[in-house]
Amino acid sequence: MFFGTQRRIVSLWFPRLASDRVLRQRPVDGPFALTLNQKNTNRIYCLNTAAIKQGLHRGMSYADARAFCPILKSREADVDQDHRFLRLLGRWATRYCPWVGLEEDGLVMDITGAAHLFGGEALMLADMQARLMRAGLSACIGCADTRGAAWALAHYGEGIAPPGDMLSALTSLPVAALRIEEPISVALQRLGLRSIGDLVQAARAPLNRRFGPSLLGRLDQALGAQPEEISPLSISVQYAVRMTVPEPIGLLSDVMAGTERLLFQLCAKLKTQGMGARKLCLTLRRVDQGQQQVELRLARPLRDPQRILPLFERGLTEIDAGFGIDQLRLEATQVETLPVQQLNHVSDGGRDRLDDLVTRLGTRIGLENIHQFIAADSHIPERSFMVAPAAYSDPAGPWISTKPRPICLFPPEAIAATGLRPPKQFRWRRMSLTTGRATGPERIAPEWWLEDDNWRSGLRDYWRVETRQGRRLWLFYTPQNPGWFVQGEFA
Repeated sequence: MFFGTQRRIVSLWFPRLASDRVLRQRPVDGPFALTLNQKNTNRIYCLNTAAIKQGLHRGMSYADARAFCPILKSREADVDQDHRFLRLLGRWATRYCPWVGLEEDGLVMDITGAAHLFGGEALMLADMQARLMRAGLSACIGCADTRGAAWALAHYGEGIAPPGDMLSALTSLPVAALRIEEPISVALQRLGLRSIGDLVQAARAPLNRRFGPSLLGRLDQALGAQPEEISPLSISVQYAVRMTVPEPIGLLSDVMAGTERLLFQLCAKLKTQGMGARKLCLTLRRVDQGQQQVELRLARPLRDPQRILPLFERGLTEIDAGFGIDQLRLEATQVETLPVQQLNHVSDGGRDRLDDLVTRLGTRIGLENIHQFIAADSHIPERSFMVAPAAYSDPAGPWISTKPRPICLFPPEAIAATGLRPPKQFRWRRMSLTTGRATGPERIAPEWWLEDDNWRSGLRDYWRVETRQGRRLWLFYTPQNPGWFVQGEFA
């Protein structure tokens, strides 16, 4: 809020937002409409200007529309995509002011203290209209002291209300411009109150008794007697860069060069925000308006363009450039926090190469299919590790046990032996082995809070046995149910 400055609000209404969005990508000559299934009936959702001139209107059934206009072309509406497009327009509108909110089919902007940057309100609105027109969007714009007055002008008058005098700008507009429900609007017209000026001159008490406080509340909001807040659009940081080339390109080397330039720009933006990319999407627009996409999923969050660029090469070799590519857009669709760290080049270089290898393999078989062992919080040998996707787990955590563990574990295999110490000679896997040195015992008790049939025998006394034949085995003895078993082998 700027103290001492008259508050000014701009309302942008997009009467044909859905159809304009679709026709920007795929132009159609003649009448065009978007349809939406409502209560098992296919109805008109949005039309272009040519369809409106044919007498069609929103809400009529598609069958009736085709009867009135046999040459009508149509497509199915995508309401979610329309909403996302409106949010993109909200981000675009922040070029004029930082306070932008969403309405059902438009935007509301608080331009207080910002209009002079564009030479005044008239030049600012003219610039908005010109840019939207070049983008293929039809828009109606109103400017006033209040949100209600700006909305009314955008939908029914389209103009700029003089500061401090909302009534003169609204007096000739219909009562529907007050954002009231249609039944109330129809009832007011039957009473002879067709314009806002008529409503202002009428007695308030009978109107309040008959229509409730909402009618007079809307009137007071429009005239500035009652405040109305604007909820600003929460805009998250977008990690995306775009480049349009003067001449269409199609060679792999040219596309890689363009991708490299975009990567340096994107990684610089990621660095300023302390983020790293986990998923990247490169969109290539062809001259025939077709699009090709290359998605790259990284094993670790990265913002190093030199490491990321080679990973795009395999995907780009499969791109069909058609008659040429005229625009490249690179977006980090998934990011994670990546604070600045002092790297140890001796140790981190190996980790970086491993992450790049996982990424390369993941582009072929999927990152979820590449696994690694990570430490688990258990002293039981079989439960001291877990298998997890390498791209979504960190193996850097310490192992729970500080005792030496074999590199190869397998289900316990019984051997014929007696006594409390490892046998001097025993037979295992058709091999006759002789004990050279035995270290132990290390007693491990079962975890009583977990069910495990393999540990029903109770305690185990583990020994590290080095045989004269070169085998280094991990043996254990069960005191409760006397017996010897081999469970692992050291390197």
